[in-house]
Amino acid sequence: MSHRPKRASRPRKTLAIAVITVLALGAGAWYFSQRNASADAGTWRTVEVEQGDIRVAISATGTLSAISTVVVGSQISGQVTDVLVDFNDKVEQGQVLARIDPSSYQAQIEQGSAQIASARASLAQAQAGLRNAELDHTRKTELGERQLVARSDVDLARAALDQARAQVASAQAQINQQTASTQTTRINLERTVIRSPVDGVVLTRTIEPGQTVAASLQAPELFSIAEDLSQMKIELAVDEADIGQVQAGQGVSFTADAFADRQFRGVVDQVRLSATNTSNVVTYPVVVTVDNSDGTLLPGLTVNAEIEVSRRDDVLKVSNAALRYKPTSTDGAVPAAARGGARSGVADDLRREAAALGLGPEQQAAFDEAIAAIQARQQAREAAPAGNGPAGGAMFRGPRGGGAPPAAMASQIRQRMLQRYRDDFATFRASLDEGQAGRWDAAVASLVGATRTTVYRLSDGRPEPVMVRVGATDGTATEVSGGLQAGDLLVTGERAAR
Repeated sequence: MSHRPKRASRPRKTLAIAVITVLALGAGAWYFSQRNASADAGTWRTVEVEQGDIRVAISATGTLSAISTVVVGSQISGQVTDVLVDFNDKVEQGQVLARIDPSSYQAQIEQGSAQIASARASLAQAQAGLRNAELDHTRKTELGERQLVARSDVDLARAALDQARAQVASAQAQINQQTASTQTTRINLERTVIRSPVDGVVLTRTIEPGQTVAASLQAPELFSIAEDLSQMKIELAVDEADIGQVQAGQGVSFTADAFADRQFRGVVDQVRLSATNTSNVVTYPVVVTVDNSDGTLLPGLTVNAEIEVSRRDDVLKVSNAALRYKPTSTDGAVPAAARGGARSGVADDLRREAAALGLGPEQQAAFDEAIAAIQARQQAREAAPAGNGPAGGAMFRGPRGGGAPPAAMASQIRQRMLQRYRDDFATFRASLDEGQAGRWDAAVASLVGATRTTVYRLSDGRPEPVMVRVGATDGTATEVSGGLQAGDLLVTGERAAR
């Protein structure tokens, strides 16, 4: 009985050895597969396709100032007797700011009044002489008609009458002249009191009591007054390469060194046409309005601003390094798979645009027929011997030696593509209503004018070319669409062999 347990344990021991062997072989296979996969993955440097926002901004510097600054000067010369306001004082329209010695103008007014009185006395004398001349002329005229006096006496009486009338007119003119001169002096006397033309804050004061101002050639500047500091403006100098993207109404964020921990906001109010050329660098002034209700910002501060020219929310974006990567094995031409991907990418974009139009059954059928005809033509073109296909076959091929086609060639290609799509979808477009047709035309023009490039997605440890359409970029990441999804790994470079 003691030998039976030993005979029963032998099958169990064999089974255990078999299980351990299978597990060891499986673990070894898993280890080698993972090591090979890691080796393949470690060959490439990659970045992940992300879902997020892209903000495109233009940087510029400028200076804060009041929206309206009024310079107060003096129209007359004289010695300043009183200065009634100082820096940063708030003033109201009509408030007295300073006074100039009025004594010389008061003396001129008294002198003018005396001259007016003298001119009026001369007028009275002339009027008396005129009455005497009129009576003498009347008398001699009657005597002349009866031939009791000589004809020459009548003529002399008429001349004396005309002379008396001229003297009266001259005296009257002298009165008017002296009156006008005195009125001018009275105006200058009022100008000896310098008043504020607006409500605002005194920014600068350039005079002191006892100082003499001279206004012989131009009005001397006495004060500068900021009309309203609750609303301010920034004049930014934007480079000519960026000015085409700036439009009124765009948002602006800016910082000032005086308030380094705060960020302020503004709005583009005006893009001025007065270009400035400094050392062959052309810039355009852009005026930004800023709300300064809390009075934090001060005139004259230098600001660093960013104008938000574009913003794309919740889009696919990739690092720009993935767009620059090109396999070392290519000869500069775009891979055939990528060329096909470009065509299929456009077709997929067109399908998405058509789906957004809410097509009816007949409209959808017309669209599907146009897409099928395009795909059949592309397949025939790809099946044709190299060099025998139609001119459109080179539509996505880069120039010899790689790189982008020249601008003129690219423009011609886009025009041919746009015309081709218009012809291909003519029947489909005719089935659309006015609103749908407008959106379709805009979508086609946008797709044709879009820039496309090839990126390389890591698939099964190997880079796979994918043609994508690129959009807005912030200098670090770029919006992409077509053939990719969030989480895909794109190749940015190759690791050196160890």
